[in-house]
Amino acid sequence: MGVIRPALISALAAWCGATALASEVRLSGAGATFPAPLYTRWVSEYQREHPDVKIDYRSIGSGGGVKAITDKTVAFGASDAPLTEKEIAAMGGTDAVVQFPTVLGAVVAAYNVPGLNKPLQLTGAVLADMYLGRISSWDDPRIKELNPGVALPALAVTPAFRTDGSGTTYVFTNFLAEQSADFKGEVGTGKQVKWPLGQGGKGNEGVAAVIQQTAGSIGYIEHNYAVANKIASAAVQNKAGKFVSATVESVSLAGEGAATGMKGTVLRADAWNQPGEKAYPISAFTYVILYRNLDNIKAGADARALMAFWWWCIESGGKYATEMEYAPLSPSVRDAVAKALGQITHAGNPIPAGR
Repeated sequence: MGVIRPALISALAAWCGATALASEVRLSGAGATFPAPLYTRWVSEYQREHPDVKIDYRSIGSGGGVKAITDKTVAFGASDAPLTEKEIAAMGGTDAVVQFPTVLGAVVAAYNVPGLNKPLQLTGAVLADMYLGRISSWDDPRIKELNPGVALPALAVTPAFRTDGSGTTYVFTNFLAEQSADFKGEVGTGKQVKWPLGQGGKGNEGVAAVIQQTAGSIGYIEHNYAVANKIASAAVQNKAGKFVSATVESVSLAGEGAATGMKGTVLRADAWNQPGEKAYPISAFTYVILYRNLDNIKAGADARALMAFWWWCIESGGKYATEMEYAPLSPSVRDAVAKALGQITHAGNPIPAGR
């Protein structure tokens, strides 16, 4: 056998490296901060089984996610607020879009009030007036009435809010608008609104930081962030008049009540303020947004890998969701999602479920 020259060894190594690189799939997504911890976990778990698939998810807020998928700079977008008619039109219309829920989460009223002897109870109307500046101190009679036996301090209320376009803001403002006509008229609803007072932060992370650093603050963040950062959150009065804390079970109950109308490929349902004595009232689905023909993805292998990932998340990701305080989809919602995903194609060709 002849001697293999160094130049030939280098050439073979380069060829092998290029071949390995060619077989590796790289996908990107961007959007909501609400499900970001879970999506990061899903990516990590999926890549253990499929090391050739690299997925990068950037937590930039729901508004950023919608813009990124509309501009076709990512493989998928993520938003806690379902697409508006205007946003759907910008993507090419209903026939061009697939939107599906992945899990449910809760928006909590998290607070930093030193010295309390037990967790607080709040109503939507009281929360609205705290954000409107009409309740400016924690020892306000309306808060005292809801919390008998709690020694509330004469500490100024500092509302904390999101500064970026946010599905968390969309959920929270929609809930408050249903509880307070004044809030609906003065602040309104949406992914980004003009708050009359308080301190802003970018992302759930930014609002959580404001709450932790400011005595007397109250802010709306995803339940997962409150748990992870050990921030207290209030039990909120639901439609049945009961004070309910956010848990996987109480959020799941809200989802069951909201999901009956999910049909087609642009799936959506509002889960806040649902009936049921044990339903948490500020619950919401979070969504992934795709092009129905995946015309933002060039290679067929990349399109198949993207869909394999989302099939895995819907079918196998529920256990990780529960571990991280998100509520998995109910069987009826998973069925609606499966039908929507089954409509996705690439270059006109259907993409089989799984991989």
